[in-house]
Amino acid sequence: MTTATYDEKPKRNAIARWLAADTMNGIKRQRALMGFLFIAPTVIGLLIFIVGPMLYSFVLSFHEWNVFRPPEYVGFANFERLAGDSRVFVSFKNTFILMFMTVAILEVLAMALAILVKRLTGGLLGYFYRTVYFFPVLLSGASVAVMLGYMFHQEFGVINYYLSQLGMEKIPWLTSSNVVLITIALTTVWRNLGFTFIIYLGGVSALPEEILEAADVDGAKGWRKLWSITIPLLSPTILFATVTDVIKMLQFFDEPFIMTRGGPGDASRTVVMMMYDSAFGNLELGYGSAIALVLFAIIMIVTGIQFYLSRRWVFYG
Repeated sequence: MTTATYDEKPKRNAIARWLAADTMNGIKRQRALMGFLFIAPTVIGLLIFIVGPMLYSFVLSFHEWNVFRPPEYVGFANFERLAGDSRVFVSFKNTFILMFMTVAILEVLAMALAILVKRLTGGLLGYFYRTVYFFPVLLSGASVAVMLGYMFHQEFGVINYYLSQLGMEKIPWLTSSNVVLITIALTTVWRNLGFTFIIYLGGVSALPEEILEAADVDGAKGWRKLWSITIPLLSPTILFATVTDVIKMLQFFDEPFIMTRGGPGDASRTVVMMMYDSAFGNLELGYGSAIALVLFAIIMIVTGIQFYLSRRWVFYG
């Protein structure tokens, strides 16, 4: 009797371990299932509203379709037409000019404001400045474009009114091909500054204090400290902010579409506006899809170049 009981103990222990392992596997499976259920709405939304339309747009770029008749396969005809369309090249030129102006102003101004807010404010005052700078991000691009479009009006705008009070001539902000891109860039900077500012503020707040204090002890002050210590430490944040802003600004649409309709002439027409006009204005959905595909390829190339060049100037502590 004693021997039988002694022999059954290892069996009972093995069964207990098997049951415990099976219970743990069941718990892991339940947690994995719950995780999949939680992310399912996002994944389904991405597949339906982003991935699906992207794939269909790729297929449609090789067809001619005006909605009223079935799509007709035309091969690379849309891309050949695009290569010879001077208006498309003008729209790409305008888009890149706007992107360079906007991103340059955004990065410099957002970084400077983040450093100043971190150093000079604290407590409630710090939260106040963060809220004030971020507030325009909450506004829709359409409402901002309408509001600033009235402000920049040559005859009735408040900006030219105050310039005339100072004895200056009224500036044709929206009607001069030499000024209109600057106007749109300033409008876009005002609306998007808060988002980039928050990114840089997070990066500045995460800087290691011991390194900054060591720099102060070594006598690094002012511009020397900023250029040699702060900016290298902020380089991952600069990369992230620059990449996201470049991708966003290569898709200019709201401000130029509402403020100028691409005018005067095509002076402020962007690639996305050209794509919109072709697909929904002229019902040339195949040609509009070809423009969208080329823009997507350019965004991917520009982003890849940014990440490639970042290996030389981004430092991960």
